[in-house]
Amino acid sequence: MTKYELGKLRIYCNLALIATAIISGLSFVAQKLGMHYIGPFTFNTLRCFIGCICLFPSIFLFKNLEPRKPETYKRKHLIKGGLLAGFIIFIAFTINQYCMIYAQAGKAGFITSLYILFVPVIAVFMKQKLHSHVKLSIVIAILGLYLLCVEGTTHFEIWDLFLLISAFFFALHIMTVNQYANRVHIIKLSCLQFLVAGLLSLPFTLFFEHPEIVSILAAWKPVLFIGIIVTGLAYTLQIFGHKATKPVIAALILSSEAVFAVIGGMLLLGETLSLREILGCLVMFGAIVLSQTPHKIINSNKKTGSKIS
Repeated sequence: MTKYELGKLRIYCNLALIATAIISGLSFVAQKLGMHYIGPFTFNTLRCFIGCICLFPSIFLFKNLEPRKPETYKRKHLIKGGLLAGFIIFIAFTINQYCMIYAQAGKAGFITSLYILFVPVIAVFMKQKLHSHVKLSIVIAILGLYLLCVEGTTHFEIWDLFLLISAFFFALHIMTVNQYANRVHIIKLSCLQFLVAGLLSLPFTLFFEHPEIVSILAAWKPVLFIGIIVTGLAYTLQIFGHKATKPVIAALILSSEAVFAVIGGMLLLGETLSLREILGCLVMFGAIVLSQTPHKIINSNKKTGSKIS
């Protein structure tokens, strides 16, 4: 692949990750609405199975999404990646969705988005090098998320700890997907991971919640939106985004879902933005722009600055 082709692919991948963040940000309202009718296990079971079913026909429509080098594709990669990603996302979904019943929405969004802190930590353990401007971007993004999501004084609750655990598993999911994105058919991987997550959620649904058809039908709008658009489409776009985007940068882009959640509330629910929230949005976007700045440009600017001084 030439530098031009690689650069073009990176742009497409970043756009796919931004689209994922937009969809995920707009999904919070639907998640809250769905929980009015059904429990968290039922909600996750339905979203995973619906996402899997919707993706299945796409496997045959988009055969060109196989890796360009046939020798890199092995069925064992698909099975291993699908099982691992499905198990991890099942844990992340379950903890996060259950905590949303009790936790404050703004603080929950902030704590969940702290996967942008866990991803670089995991990356360092995997001996991946982080440039200084990326590290700075992470710090700035966390500050932006705090301004955006947390208002006034907050106190620690047990749900905050569980949300932090779910953030760690979301970070693990990002790293896992990144490992397999270039080795398998991305739609097959996405389809398999949600089949696994749905099968793991099903026993908990039947044992703890005993859902009724009437309740499920009452929640059909938010469930279909989350199942088709968020689970089926957005998470597949995320896998595509990992084909040419490093996991730390991907996590920074995906964390902008908090910004789009606020914007979605303003556009769809008539909510207003406070000065603090506007500042948080600007800081978040600044962090993402900084993370996208090529390392060579930053180094050349440093050298130029030192000569001038």
